[in-house]
Amino acid sequence: MSDAYLYAAARTPFGRFGGALAGVRPDDLAAAALTGVLAKAPGLDPAAIGDVVWGNANGAGEDNRNVGRMAVLLAGLPVSVPATTVNRLCGSSLDAAVVASRTLESGDADVVVAGGVESMSRAPWVLPKPDRAFPARDVTAVSTTLGWRLVNPAMPKEWTVSLGECNEQLQEEFSISRERQDAFAARSHRLAAAAWDEGFYDDLVLPVEDLARDEGIRPGTDPGRLAALKPSFRPDGTITAGNASPLSDGASAVLLGTGEAAGRIGLAPVARIAGRGVHAVEPQRFGFAPVEAAERALRRAGIGWGDVGAVELNEAFAVQSLACVDAWGVDPEIVNTRGGAIALGHPLGASGGRLLGTLAKVLRERRERWGLAAICIGVGQALAVVLENVSDEVGQG
Repeated sequence: MSDAYLYAAARTPFGRFGGALAGVRPDDLAAAALTGVLAKAPGLDPAAIGDVVWGNANGAGEDNRNVGRMAVLLAGLPVSVPATTVNRLCGSSLDAAVVASRTLESGDADVVVAGGVESMSRAPWVLPKPDRAFPARDVTAVSTTLGWRLVNPAMPKEWTVSLGECNEQLQEEFSISRERQDAFAARSHRLAAAAWDEGFYDDLVLPVEDLARDEGIRPGTDPGRLAALKPSFRPDGTITAGNASPLSDGASAVLLGTGEAAGRIGLAPVARIAGRGVHAVEPQRFGFAPVEAAERALRRAGIGWGDVGAVELNEAFAVQSLACVDAWGVDPEIVNTRGGAIALGHPLGASGGRLLGTLAKVLRERRERWGLAAICIGVGQALAVVLENVSDEVGQG
């Protein structure tokens, strides 16, 4: 079997709900990310791409009909380049990279692009079809922006509560205070703003429309300001709009290939996909699912937490992020060192690709060998991927 390597990563800026990217179709965002990552390998013949695997959580609007294939066509790639779209909700683009890595390892292709897209601003309302012709009653349009919709009545009610309520339950289970959540959120904004100011994201993010920087970052955010916000899900709750990720728009992409494909790609690989883990729990405990997914990925990579030098954990909510970090026992200072989703944004289908691209660069920056990307997924799942830094920028040991 061949190993799967990450050669390049690119993404759009992440826009706020109703913000600078709200006027951009998701298939156009996907095409922009795909074009952007391929621009980093100008010597690669696009016809040599064996497959494109694309993540998308919604698929109910302009991102319908296999948005991965739409991205290939809109990006002007040869019509011979195939594409598929995968949906594991928030983990869709990380799942796309996992699927792509297995394709490479099996020998079915030696160059694959993985990525994902979401426009939560443009997610449509949907109407169920009537159970009989010519109904006289009113019909309610259901938003597809986030969370459960058109719920099957056979589902237990405790499974189908809102994502915020799920995380309030985690807060009760692990006694994670509002103060810790707000401090974690403020750190996310501080580190994200510093990363942009220092130029960390300059070669990872490509401008779209008039947006060149992630739109949700609040450089002046501090725990005191966050403490003034009202709870969003319970009158006496701890989760607010300030310590949870915002609704977002954006796309991400990673160029993957075998080691043997380096000459064809025209680049040296920067990271090896060394381990993968998937785990599922009760739907309402989805925020805690990354704990075991990460453990599985580490075991499959043959390493332990003591080897890990960087972690990219998607910050869906501060409370679930803290619960995972606490359970792992990892040094919080190596987690999301360049900001996280609370500040950067969380366009569902695109976040996994962002994690991988950021992690690979952080590993090079910190000269660390091993890193882990993990993401929680609605309806009780999580994914994790271990990267090994194979660039020249890695320390010994």
